[in-house]
Amino acid sequence: MQNWLSMTAADLGRGIEKGEIDPVALAETYLDAIEGHEFRDRIYARLTRERALAEAQAAADRAKAGLRLSPLDGVPISWKDLFDTAGVVTEAGSALLRGRVPDSDARVLESATQAGLVCLGKTHMSELAFSGLGYNPITQTSPCVNDHAAVAGGSSSGAATSVAFGLAAAGIGSDTGGSVRVPAAWNDLVGLKTTSDVLSLEGVVPLIYSFDTVGPLTRSVEDAALLLSAMGGGKVPDLRGASLEGRRFAIMGSVALDNVEDQPRAAFEASVERLKAAGATVETLEFPEIAEALSLTAVLYCGEAYGIWRDKIEENPKLMFSEIRTRFRAGAEFSAADFTSGWLRLKAIRKAYQAVSAGYDAVILPSSPLMPSNLERLQNDGDYYVKANLLALRNTRMGNLLGLCSLTLPTGTPSCGLMMQVQPNCEAALLRLGAAAEAALSNT
Repeated sequence: MQNWLSMTAADLGRGIEKGEIDPVALAETYLDAIEGHEFRDRIYARLTRERALAEAQAAADRAKAGLRLSPLDGVPISWKDLFDTAGVVTEAGSALLRGRVPDSDARVLESATQAGLVCLGKTHMSELAFSGLGYNPITQTSPCVNDHAAVAGGSSSGAATSVAFGLAAAGIGSDTGGSVRVPAAWNDLVGLKTTSDVLSLEGVVPLIYSFDTVGPLTRSVEDAALLLSAMGGGKVPDLRGASLEGRRFAIMGSVALDNVEDQPRAAFEASVERLKAAGATVETLEFPEIAEALSLTAVLYCGEAYGIWRDKIEENPKLMFSEIRTRFRAGAEFSAADFTSGWLRLKAIRKAYQAVSAGYDAVILPSSPLMPSNLERLQNDGDYYVKANLLALRNTRMGNLLGLCSLTLPTGTPSCGLMMQVQPNCEAALLRLGAAAEAALSNT
């Protein structure tokens, strides 16, 4: 049964379908693995054992009756602790929300449950999802699977490590500036950032409504496609016959390749060669306006985030991690005119980007310029924390600012991901490209 802990969610589902895997035994195997793991308390904020076993038993009954609800019916997954779970504490990694118990499930959790997914529990995260590093001195900090002295990336840190350490078949996170893709990249997973409004935010503790998205962290592109369908209720994207032959990719030039550390750079360059060997053509796209888009982050991100959280923060500011509190409060520096002007300019930049990138199947870039940051240094060096946080999120945040859907893939180099970005609302096309690229990148 221990090999179940490293199987893809899709393969577990196929095993259940064939009668080779009992959903109850599967859930118990995962729950036992979590309870006995050295990093259990640094990955899971809380387990939902009774719910998981009840859902697994229902899945087992359906499987025996030939009435499975979806390809993932009976598969156990984790949920970031900002997805409301009925009757279960949901705190979004913050003492500001300590003891908060919602009455109902988030819409995406409800949809996944209706597809037969089994909820193992809630995972740790950066406070209120406002950091790409995953360092949270208020609750817990998850370790990177490749370097236990380093952070896992954030803000969906526990979601990533629950999968990477074999404590969930997949994890569900959120991505406002890279919070799915950075931890996925640093822990050698697939991470999907969906287009805004593709998946419901109802029952999701917000950071920035205008940029918040929901997405899965998985062991394969196929798993990401199945979970997208399970959470959204739509048709599963068809990945059959996916190929890179004749595909046109553009490397995002300009800022995206600045200050990239040696390992991510080498991994990206090697990955580009593999994509070419699989039949793709690769060119460079210079889009200097991306620097201006990035410069709008402060007014658009901090302005809206502080507008949402100001009253709650100022009631008890000392409850927060100081670096996160400072980042929120930066929003007070901007006026409504600044915010409106910033959005008008960003919409113009989005339109320009869609025009110049329209001739390519996807734009590619390193998922993160950095390797996972050292936890002890983050704890003792505030300047390092600020610089690392901004740089870790720089490339992923481009996709959020430009309103795109985006996918990070493992490259075979530990903690180094390759990111693909396509036009908004093109998740099915992106996942097909991702499946083909996944095969090329695993072909060493």
